[in-house]
Amino acid sequence: MNIKLQPISDSIGQEIINLGHINILELDQEEIISLFKSYGILLFRGFNTDTDNFRNFTNLLSINFRNYAGGAFTRKVINGDQTLLSVNDFKSEIKLHGEMYYQQNIPLMLWFFCANPPLKDGETTVCDGRQFFNEMSCFIKELFSKKKLKFTVRIPQEAWQKKYQTDNLNRVKEMCKQNNTRLTVYDDHSILLEYICSAIIPSRCGKYQVFINSLLPTKQLSPNILKFEDDSDIPDEVVSELNEIAEKITTEIKWKKGDILMVDNTRILHGRRAFVDDQRDIYIRLCSPAFPF
Repeated sequence: MNIKLQPISDSIGQEIINLGHINILELDQEEIISLFKSYGILLFRGFNTDTDNFRNFTNLLSINFRNYAGGAFTRKVINGDQTLLSVNDFKSEIKLHGEMYYQQNIPLMLWFFCANPPLKDGETTVCDGRQFFNEMSCFIKELFSKKKLKFTVRIPQEAWQKKYQTDNLNRVKEMCKQNNTRLTVYDDHSILLEYICSAIIPSRCGKYQVFINSLLPTKQLSPNILKFEDDSDIPDEVVSELNEIAEKITTEIKWKKGDILMVDNTRILHGRRAFVDDQRDIYIRLCSPAFPF
């Protein structure tokens, strides 16, 4: 047998391990799709992949690749491909989150590629948003059923031009409209963004509730920009309980060179442990599945 299947951890995903010398492009796509639909996250290991293999493999299973316009962080473009980005703009921890859940139009699927692993630490963290919801107290479930999250951030002109990858304010207005984001423009050409969303969403199949959002990293990195829709504060004890649940159910991906991670961004939260060395080089692609989902 050329491959071996095993759980990524006791609680999440499947790992597809190359036992022979097969090319990752030769894997059975229908089997991959079936596993992905069941588990929401797959780790491909031992396939001796490089950046070109990664791009070609992800092209087989994905459509609607997108750049990072509107994103919260700075990401370096790899090899001139606006859809292939480095995630190493800083080295501190990032709490569990769904990708780009501070706007309406999220990428439905994510791909990560380990171009070079860290010398130590820097693991990618993941957990299942279904399990996260099930672990939450009745009080928190009720709170989030009644109150939506509101992100409010004022951005200077130079910063929004970098964030949206344009100096055309009309283009920014159009992107905000598409993302159901309220935009206010000031005389100094700074802008104010307001976006309201639920912390809990129904699964795509409609059978489950999923806790997936950008609450934890926002409260970690920029706490003042996030409140409830009625402008009341999110209690510290609620954030503490959510962080405790996250640590309880987190699985760490200890990267090996050439690893590929396939992630359902409507179900699986991800984050990162802090690291200190300059070796870690992880790439990401944002897209949609090229199959019914």
